[in-house]
Amino acid sequence: MTNPTVLLADDDRGIRTVVSHALSRAGLEVRSTGNAATLWRWVSDGDGDLVITDVLLPDENGLDLVPRIRKLRPDLKIVVMSAQNTLMTAVKATERGAFEYLPKPFDINELINVVQRGLNERARVREAGEIPAPDTDGLPLIGRSPAMQEIYRVLARLMSTDLSVIITGESGTGKELVARALHDYGKRRNGPFIAINMAAIPKELIESELFGHEKGAFTGASARYAGRFEQAEGGTLFLDEIGDMPLEAQTRLLRVLQQGEFVPVGGHTPIRSDVRIIAATHRDLRQLIRQGLFREDLFYRLNVVPIRIPALREKAEDIPDLVRHFFAQAEKEGLPRKSIDQAAMERLKSYRWPGNVRELENLVRRLAALYSEEVIGVDIVEAELAEAPPPATAAPASPAAAAPSTDETLGQAVERHLRRQFDGHPDALPPAGVYDRILNEVERPMISLCLRATRGNQLKAAALLGLNRNTLRKKIRELDIEVMRGVK
Repeated sequence: MTNPTVLLADDDRGIRTVVSHALSRAGLEVRSTGNAATLWRWVSDGDGDLVITDVLLPDENGLDLVPRIRKLRPDLKIVVMSAQNTLMTAVKATERGAFEYLPKPFDINELINVVQRGLNERARVREAGEIPAPDTDGLPLIGRSPAMQEIYRVLARLMSTDLSVIITGESGTGKELVARALHDYGKRRNGPFIAINMAAIPKELIESELFGHEKGAFTGASARYAGRFEQAEGGTLFLDEIGDMPLEAQTRLLRVLQQGEFVPVGGHTPIRSDVRIIAATHRDLRQLIRQGLFREDLFYRLNVVPIRIPALREKAEDIPDLVRHFFAQAEKEGLPRKSIDQAAMERLKSYRWPGNVRELENLVRRLAALYSEEVIGVDIVEAELAEAPPPATAAPASPAAAAPSTDETLGQAVERHLRRQFDGHPDALPPAGVYDRILNEVERPMISLCLRATRGNQLKAAALLGLNRNTLRKKIRELDIEVMRGVK
């Protein structure tokens, strides 16, 4: 029995030599060429058991070959490789029927594994998606680092599916951009993309926001409201900061995922739901599960495909591309054209970026707006970085840095929370009952922390709060606060 034959097309003779030798050592026959015409002739003659092709060939784009090969020989697995390491390259390769996409430079052992897997699965012809190739203008994600390449490959695999996804990563890493990319280039791209931030909505209103309510369901419900599930019908519902979702709402969300239907608050008739769920969080959901703050069964329902977005400090090689992208955006918005010198760029690459890509974008916009220099130097960058306070989410560099980076008072925090509520209803006022909701939001953590500090001793907690014991017990019942004795 003859060994399987791999057909290799790459304009780079050096790459052809390295790949051919590696595959030969793995027991495979290799026929290599530097052009698309020869590869197509081999395929047309029925030769080969697997194809490896570069995107940039001298006589034809390798991606254009993929659908032609699959139409002629649908059983033939095709591996696409490219130095054009963008999300669109990975998406196009998968959309057009490639078995796998490998960004250059790649690990030769990884290539061998992909080839062997493709040969092993040759009998099972993968059904090709029919998503038309999207325009390459306005790429939703920027970066060519290995970390981003892995994300592109995962996203490309998910475009033709409805699998639930949980996106994790620090604040400012671009979790919503990833969610939008999954929607905009996926099978539901013609449907709505509805986003809701769990952390920005009072817990008393989350169920109404998600599932809607009927007229008269509660005080202030003067008309029927279609919730986010209903608004997202046929499209994608993005649940941002899902780690902040209250347990009661988690239970209802799990029921929707299990049964495919929901009942609006105050309603009686179930409504069928056809929605893809993408969730995101900067919190450790497994830790929340251990603390009893997140349902384990809901986690496994949502976490079908986990995607972790790396912090900017983990992919510093992407910073030049990001800087150029943000300068170009600023110029389109009417700001002066700017660039940055090499020393300044190296300083940006060495900075830890506690605010991640969002912090970098804000810095670039300041540089474009506030400085007259056409080429930004390292002294300007140093001055800006020195003045920028690290966000509260930043990991402290030393014990001395562990203190909060803001002097925000409780009143200012409440005001910020209220502003989020009002901003979330730009065309109307929030539902009635703001006063009681805010008091509950303040009382719950205050009482919980006092109980924790006193190891669950309600008598000591009442004294600490300045309440009598009966009032404290009433508050514990009203706010449904769990009392754990002996735990601090």
